[in-house]
Amino acid sequence: MNIILFGPPGAGKGTQAEILINKFKIVQVSTGDMLREEVKAETDLGKEAKLIMDNGELVSDQIIMSMIKKRIVKSDCKNGFILDGFPRTLKQAIELDKVLESLKLNIDKVIEINVDEELLLKRIIKRVSESKTTRNDDNSETLKKRIQVYKNDTLPVIKYYRDLNKLHTINGMQKIEEVSKDILKLF
Repeated sequence: MNIILFGPPGAGKGTQAEILINKFKIVQVSTGDMLREEVKAETDLGKEAKLIMDNGELVSDQIIMSMIKKRIVKSDCKNGFILDGFPRTLKQAIELDKVLESLKLNIDKVIEINVDEELLLKRIIKRVSESKTTRNDDNSETLKKRIQVYKNDTLPVIKYYRDLNKLHTINGMQKIEEVSKDILKLF
């Protein structure tokens, strides 16, 4: 079971991915998590990525695609994977199709969690206030930039999957349990 999960920053992708991981015994592949691991390890890539992410911008397609390809062929992905917030650009979506085809893999479901911007800001503020550890990109200014980047770059990707009749849009304004129910109805 291979899934792409879309939604703007703070939409609850991580929460819903966790539910799908447990249900289908698949692995979450989050480019954000992979990049944050590089930052934490202070690799050259991590230092470069930190500057880019702290400004709310996107890391280059070349870096991301090589990380994805390397990751999805690992043995823990044999039951499937969830791509969390990836692909983010139309170019990445087209490149991902090529990579998957070369590996004889396909995407079973493309799911968009649709949430209103005002709610996203409230969710991030709540996450920051409740969390003992905060991400450097968890602040309203960076979030606003990330939402704008999402709109500019990712909405064409959503249209791409919609045009291919692969996109399923879920109302992310509901309670977590209701969002989960709606997602699980797709399977």
